[in-house]
Amino acid sequence: MDLNAPPLPEEDDSMRGDAVKYQLYGRERATSFETMEQERGNRGSKRRYADVDPMHMSEPSKSSNGVQNNNNGSFDRNSLPPGWLDCQPFGDTLDFIIPSKVPLGESFDDKIPFNKRYTPQQAIQQQRSLQREIGLVIDLTNTNRYYCESDWTREGIKYVKIRCAGRDAVPDYESVEKFIQEVTQFSAQYGQSNKYVLVHCTHGHNRTGYMIANYLIRSESFSVTEAVEIFAEARPPGIYKQDYINDLYNLFGDQIPKDFVCPQTPEWKRSPDRDDDDTTAGLQVNDVQPSRMTSDDVLGDPVPSNQIEPMRQFCYQVLKLSGRGRGKPRFPGSHPVSLSRDNLQVLKQRYYYATWKADGTRYMMLITWNGCYLIDRNFNFRSVQLRFPCGNINEGAAGNTHNYTLLDGEMVVDTDPTTHTQERRYLIYDLIAINKRSLVDHPFSDRWKILENDVIKPRNIERERLGKSRNPYYRYDLELFRVRRKDFYILSAVSKLLKVFIPKLSHASDGLIFQGWDDPYVPHTHEGLLKWKYPEMNSVDFLLEVGNDNRPMLFVNERGRKKTMDRSRVVFRDPSVDVYSLSGKIIECSWDSEEDAWVYMRMRPDKSTPNEFITFKKVIRSIKDNITEEVVLDEINDIVRLPMYADRISMDTKAFERNGRRRQ
Repeated sequence: MDLNAPPLPEEDDSMRGDAVKYQLYGRERATSFETMEQERGNRGSKRRYADVDPMHMSEPSKSSNGVQNNNNGSFDRNSLPPGWLDCQPFGDTLDFIIPSKVPLGESFDDKIPFNKRYTPQQAIQQQRSLQREIGLVIDLTNTNRYYCESDWTREGIKYVKIRCAGRDAVPDYESVEKFIQEVTQFSAQYGQSNKYVLVHCTHGHNRTGYMIANYLIRSESFSVTEAVEIFAEARPPGIYKQDYINDLYNLFGDQIPKDFVCPQTPEWKRSPDRDDDDTTAGLQVNDVQPSRMTSDDVLGDPVPSNQIEPMRQFCYQVLKLSGRGRGKPRFPGSHPVSLSRDNLQVLKQRYYYATWKADGTRYMMLITWNGCYLIDRNFNFRSVQLRFPCGNINEGAAGNTHNYTLLDGEMVVDTDPTTHTQERRYLIYDLIAINKRSLVDHPFSDRWKILENDVIKPRNIERERLGKSRNPYYRYDLELFRVRRKDFYILSAVSKLLKVFIPKLSHASDGLIFQGWDDPYVPHTHEGLLKWKYPEMNSVDFLLEVGNDNRPMLFVNERGRKKTMDRSRVVFRDPSVDVYSLSGKIIECSWDSEEDAWVYMRMRPDKSTPNEFITFKKVIRSIKDNITEEVVLDEINDIVRLPMYADRISMDTKAFERNGRRRQ
C-alpha cells in the first residue's frame, strides 16, 4: 500500500440523505390511532439529525417582516416557492378530495407568467369547470404569506389551517387527528353531493399525500401500500420523500415491500433550495451560510426505549458479555490504553499493525434488515439511513441486506482545504458480528478481511451499478454520510504514516493506534490495544464541578463513584469560556508541565461519565514517560528488525504487491 498516495483513498461509499430506513416496530397492526402514536415513541416531528446538511442552507432567524439572512437582509415575501412554476396545479380526485399545490394570491402575479398563474380564484373556477364545487380548503403550509383566507371564505368556502413544518418534519399526531376530523365531518355533512375538499401544502405531494394516505387507511381500510399507490396515481409521482413513507409503514405496523421503490424527486423540485420549508421559501443559496459541522453534532433519529434493550442484549450476546449489570448501561466497545515505556515492549511480543488516531466521535453501528443504528458512548441508539447489501446480491434486484451485523468505528468531519466544504465519513475499523454470527474470537486479520469482502465490497458493487441506472431501486447518493473501511499499515510504514499521511488528512488526527494483528476483539479496556498521542495532546476526560467557593474541581470515576482530584488544578486559557456553564459536564484536558496544571481543551457532550481512575493513572504514566514521535520511530525501527517482524513484513509486502497488480 502506497502511503505517498493521496491521504484519503477513493471512497468506499458516498454522500448523505434520505435513503431507506425502517424502525423496529412490532408486527401486529395497531387497533387505534392513539395506540399507533404511542408506538411511535416521543419522536414528534421528525428531523434526521440536529445539524444542517452542508449541501442545504442553515435556518435563518425569523422576524415579523420576513426571514432574515445572515447579512441582516430580509427576503421578498412574494418570492416564489422553489419549483412551484413547473409543478402541476392539482391532481385527480381521491373520492371527494383534491390534492393541490398552494394557490398564490394576486400579489405574486408580477413574478408568474400569465399561463402559469394559479390563484385561489382560478383554483375555484378550474374545479367548477370540472363539475366540482370546493366546499372546504385545508391548508397544510407553515406560513400565511401565500394568500388571504378571505380569498376562500368570501366564496362561501370553509378554510382550515393545519400548520405542518414540511421539509423532513412528518406531520405530528395532533395535526393528523385534526385533518381526519375535518375531512370526516365534511364527508358526513355533504355525503354524495358534488362538494369537494381541496388539500394543499406547498407542492401538494409529501405533506398532502401523507395526510390523505392516513385518511384512506383509516376510513377505507386500505393497506399502506395501497394508499400510497392510489395517491401516486392521482398525483404523480406521489409521496417522493422516503421519511414520510417510512413513517406511514411504521405508524400502521406494516412492512415495506422488498420491491418498493420510493419515487425520485421530480425534476421541477431538484434544486439546492430547501424543500417545502415555507418560512424560507424563496431564499437564494448565497443568502445564508451553511452551518459548520462538528464532531459533537448529534446524528440520526431517536429510537423508542422499548426497542433499545433487545438491541443492547444482542450486543452483549455477540461480545460474550454477561449482560446488563447494575447502574447505567455500559458501552461495550473496545478501549485502547495509552502507550507507556512498559507496554511499548508489547509491540515486540506480538505482531502489530498501525493506523492513525482520528479525532472524531466513537460509534459502534448495528445493521439490521429494517434499519441501521449508531451506538454512542452512552450505549444509546439512534436510527440512520444506510444500506448494506449482502455479498450474494443479484444483478438488477434489491437482494438481501445484512441483518444484525455489528461494526466498530468513528465518525469524522472531512474539510476540503481549498473549498472548505465539509462532509461526514464513518470509518469502520472492526467487525464484531456478521449476520448474528459473533467474530470476537477471530483474529483481527480475519475480521478486517471479512469486513472488506462481505460488508464493504458488496456495497461498493451495488452503489456503482445503481449509479449507472436510470431507475435505481435505491439512492446511495442520498445517504447521511460516507462509509469506508479504515486502513491499517505494517509497522515499517509508521514513519510515512506520521510524516506524510497524517499531515495531509482532511480531518483531525491526534496520534496513532497499534492493533494486534492476531488479537481477538476485547470489550471494554483492551490492554493490548495501544494508543499513542502527540505528547501535547495527551488528555483526560474529567467531570468538572464548580464548588461553593467558585473553585473549579475535577473528578474521575472509580468503581462507579466520583473520585476528587484534590491536587489537580485546571486552567481555562480562552477568556470566552464560561466556566460556570461547564459545571456538571465532562471536559477534556491536556497536561501542561510548566504550569503544573490541566488545560481545558473542549467539552465532551458525547460522554456522560469521566475517565476511570485507572485510565487517569495510565495517561499520567504516558505523560511522565514523554514518548515523543522520535522515541516511537526509534523503537519501531528496532522492532521491525526482529525476526518475527522481518519475516511477516516480507510476506505482507509481497501480498500487497500482488493485490496491487491485480487491481491494475
